[in-house]
Amino acid sequence: MPLWKQWSAGGAVWGIWKVTESPSELRAMLVEQLPYETELGSLKSPSRKLEYLVVRVLLKALAGEEFDIAHLPSGQPYLKHDSRRITISHTKGYVAVGIHPSALPGIDIEQVAERVLKVTSRFIRPDEFPEKEQLPAELQLKGALLHWSGKETLFKLLETDGVDFLSHLQIFPFVPQESGTMLAREYRTGTDQRFILSYLVTSDFVCTWGVK
Repeated sequence: MPLWKQWSAGGAVWGIWKVTESPSELRAMLVEQLPYETELGSLKSPSRKLEYLVVRVLLKALAGEEFDIAHLPSGQPYLKHDSRRITISHTKGYVAVGIHPSALPGIDIEQVAERVLKVTSRFIRPDEFPEKEQLPAELQLKGALLHWSGKETLFKLLETDGVDFLSHLQIFPFVPQESGTMLAREYRTGTDQRFILSYLVTSDFVCTWGVK
């Protein structure tokens, strides 16, 4: 059972699963009488089926029970018949989730891939990453990924539409480390909310998370 990492922070429990199992192996880990087969049958893509199973197995590993998960029209996941709040993200080979008793958690995980460098102008303003050109190429890449991931997490925490990553979300300058925190601010809701996001950097992925 490759529970890659589990930790508690901000009142939530978080976890990252490294996907190595087959769908049948994951399905065998879920034993409750929940609508698994019906929901799996509605998913056409094998990768979507795999993600569906890993999310539920990971939540079970974190909380010790199985959950019936649904989604709002916005795509935000929630637990049926349970007041706890969840957040879900996935990338190649990994799934990340968080669960909180009452507050809204947000998490995002992104594969380390250089394609993000081609579109940084779409989501990073110059004042957010001013030291970029002075950093080694590896840190430039991971810094760009952390800005993207951090804004994905902020978007989940805002629970509103019409969010522009460039004009509505700000990550204050920081130098990427293997792990740490970054300060963030939003300009979409008119309430000038500020956040402290945590992050983790590995050779395979970057991950950011926070609680509202």
